[in-house]
Amino acid sequence: MEIAWDEKLSVGNATIDSDHKNLIVVVNSVQHAIASGDRVALSKSFELLETYMIVHFKNEERIAEKVNFPFAQNKREHLQLINEMNNMKNIIESINGKWPDHMMKMYSHYLSDWMIDHVMKEDMQLKPVLQTYPYDIKPD
Repeated sequence: MEIAWDEKLSVGNATIDSDHKNLIVVVNSVQHAIASGDRVALSKSFELLETYMIVHFKNEERIAEKVNFPFAQNKREHLQLINEMNNMKNIIESINGKWPDHMMKMYSHYLSDWMIDHVMKEDMQLKPVLQTYPYDIKPD
């Protein structure tokens, strides 16, 4: 299930919104690689996803700190998500591109759900605070 950026996903910060747009593109590329069975593309897409997640989570954490938003729970969730993504990557790569349909659907839905849940449940908690700052406030 391909994800598309929508303004309702905006949390009111240029850096975080840009990160989310990039993550959506990468999540879509992971899903496409899973669906096509392209193991090389999947490996590259997962590496890119992990890199973007780490950068995004650091940006979020630094921005939350800058605006005095309590973010300890979100930090723990970020670590858990990175671990889950690594587990998913390892499982998919271990089956050498021979993915049963049910597994492809499960991981594809997981990625879509994760992306939307991450933004709508976790990051939207920041929105009321971020709206009291300029849209282009950056992490230090």
